[in-house]
Amino acid sequence: MTRNLVVIGAGMASGRALEHLTDTAPDDWSITLFNAEPRGNYNRIMLSPVLSGEKSYAEIVTHDDGWYEERGIACRFGEKVQRIDRDRKVVVGEHGEVPYDKLILATGSSPFIIPCPGHDLPGVIAYRDLDDTNAMIEASGMQGAKAVVIGGGLLGLEAAAGLRLRGMEVTVLHLAGHLMERQLDEAAGYLLQKDLESRGITVRTGASTKEIVGEDRVEAVRLEDGTELPADLVVMAVGIRPAVQLAKESGLATGKGIHVDDAMITSDEDILAVGECIEHRGAIFGLVAPLYDQAKVAAQTLIGEAAEFRQKQLSTKLKVTGVDLFSAGDFADGEGREDIVYRDPARGVYKRLVIEDDRLIGAVMYGDTADGNWFFGLIKDGEDVSEMRETLIFGPAYQGGGATADPLAAVAALPADAEICGCNGVCKGRIVEAIEGGATSLADVKATTKASASCGTCTGLVEQVLAATLGDDFAMPTAQPICGCTELTHEDVRRLIKARELKSQPAVWQELGWSTPNGCHVCRPAVNFYLLADWPLEYADDPQSRFVNERKHANIQKDGTFSVVPRMWGGITTPQELRAIADAAEKYDVPTVKVTGGQRIDLLGVKGEDLPKIWGDLNAAGLVSGHAYSKGLRTVKTCVGTDHCRFGTQDSTGLGVKLEKRLWGSWTPHKVKMAVSGCPRNCAEATCKDVGIVCVDSGFEIGVGGAAGMDVKEVEPLVKVATEDEAIEWTVAFVQLYREHGKYLDRPYKWLAKVGLPWVQETLGDAETRAALVARFDLSQSVYQKDPWAEHATPEAERTFAPLADLTLEAAE
Repeated sequence: MTRNLVVIGAGMASGRALEHLTDTAPDDWSITLFNAEPRGNYNRIMLSPVLSGEKSYAEIVTHDDGWYEERGIACRFGEKVQRIDRDRKVVVGEHGEVPYDKLILATGSSPFIIPCPGHDLPGVIAYRDLDDTNAMIEASGMQGAKAVVIGGGLLGLEAAAGLRLRGMEVTVLHLAGHLMERQLDEAAGYLLQKDLESRGITVRTGASTKEIVGEDRVEAVRLEDGTELPADLVVMAVGIRPAVQLAKESGLATGKGIHVDDAMITSDEDILAVGECIEHRGAIFGLVAPLYDQAKVAAQTLIGEAAEFRQKQLSTKLKVTGVDLFSAGDFADGEGREDIVYRDPARGVYKRLVIEDDRLIGAVMYGDTADGNWFFGLIKDGEDVSEMRETLIFGPAYQGGGATADPLAAVAALPADAEICGCNGVCKGRIVEAIEGGATSLADVKATTKASASCGTCTGLVEQVLAATLGDDFAMPTAQPICGCTELTHEDVRRLIKARELKSQPAVWQELGWSTPNGCHVCRPAVNFYLLADWPLEYADDPQSRFVNERKHANIQKDGTFSVVPRMWGGITTPQELRAIADAAEKYDVPTVKVTGGQRIDLLGVKGEDLPKIWGDLNAAGLVSGHAYSKGLRTVKTCVGTDHCRFGTQDSTGLGVKLEKRLWGSWTPHKVKMAVSGCPRNCAEATCKDVGIVCVDSGFEIGVGGAAGMDVKEVEPLVKVATEDEAIEWTVAFVQLYREHGKYLDRPYKWLAKVGLPWVQETLGDAETRAALVARFDLSQSVYQKDPWAEHATPEAERTFAPLADLTLEAAE
């Protein structure tokens, strides 16, 4: 018999509970989900990267509309719950009542706002949700804007770092004597402050806020000592309080939070509660790991399984790019405790261990946190460390008789129950089980266990578990610098170009600290692409930052001549076009005329000085560049489909032509080849292309990430759609997602291996996100979709093409 479940609050705790419940007992419950925010579950711990510009909101959505629809969950987003009638067992929303058999309260927490004069002025905000994040992003767009962040804890520092990356002048005010005093000792707090100040963030500790000054909106923050700090934005990040008002009004037992027992049941046996709103055995919770544990227990309770929530020791990390910080346990001074301290000022490394009764009870690490999880395991287990006392500070690699050269010694030494992913409560043993069950990559482990799928700070450790378990069968990913001019990786450069809004090559060289004045032949093509992909209206493509083939708009051959390939839309041509190609071949003494694998005709052996003239002749017949040389769309191969083939299910040729005309001229991280096959017989070889579409009776099956070069790989299924328009929309959105996130010179299949197909499917599965990607692609096309042959088929261009230009940028195909 199906029972009614109502959930109030669509946050991370209730979202995880719904995952467990619908995976285990999908047919037992009719579920209604209320949320005051006009959206569903997203990863709130990743709001900091959204603020800094490192991620978009779409990338942190945990449950999209399709997820709720697939599970039959009735969503009432943007609707506040007015009251709970426990006698009638109904939840009263703004738009009507919903009956329940069981109810989950997941009302979260409310930010604490210092009740000083001016706290309610426009421009004073908390930092709790997406709306707060968007408000901060909007404020950062003001020229020369200044922000004051009140609170030097985890959330405040993440807000400060994000706003600074957005270009704001940021001051952090903290009442205590050093930052993050609950997680760090004074020495580590000093190092953190020094690091933040090196990033341009002003930090004032021991600062007490007296008043927020302003008329119509905030203008300044006045301190108790009389100091006045100009401010266009004030962010309150001084703590949170469980949101208990609804529960209290309903007559439930509350204290600091909603009282729950070990099974997550409140004082009403039909009402459960999870998340930041609860109080369990006198404790309240603000980190995600215990919230996920509560969610699992709540789901088991609803199913009828015995389960108990147990509080665990927690460790802390800071999600600020470039800040390596770890703390766990109790590190306060106390009688009978001893410290082991290691300092390396030159490297900015500080480690402190606190020992009591031969047990490790606390650890603080800054600058080098690789052994953090091992120390955390010792703290949780209460293991006697007296035998390793002399070498304990140096970590697991130095135990058992001295140092070892094995870089995986630390992770190999972790016991099976050592927690690897704090967000999702995944231990080393669970990851090893997944690997032994067939997981061979980070993406596999994410999909199987959720380890590293939340904040991502444990990614390196998960990869080490993979390496230690698989041995030589695992290739540890390494992030190499983009070139010798910088220590930044491609990913770093892409992120910083967006976050700092760098819109020119000189801005990149200057702001990102390039060691050479104007880059080199390795980094300039990549930076040129990243700039034009991110800022199509503000940045002008630099031809001198392209490979020689792209500068010459033709492929250079080993004898110094060129290959000229006119575009044939979807492989279709006409007698007029064929005559023009034949005439050009004769007129310019082209030695070889070849049909390519992409259903086009290649004129091989064209002299460099003849390029503008042969283009002019071909243009006169309506032919344009086939971009056979470009890091962009090459071809869309087709079969004849329903036009002529008795097996064709759809107009594959027509769709191929539409796709090619929509996508040609689009620059991408590497070349992109597509195909459309009219039926599963696959005559157009769609299953080994970057994007391949196979037509079937019910519509179109789109696959991505195929390859048929040095690597041979079948496409992975992206989506099935019913109409041509949907097929085009999904294909364009996929290409734009690849443009915005792909590493330069990575083909789509390599990019997919890094980000994972599930992430791509989730991202593109959101209709609004898909439409936004298409809009951004079309915006770029409005600038760059033009025929380079037509632009250069002029007498003036002949001087550029004869003699051959320098080859300082070597062709890379």
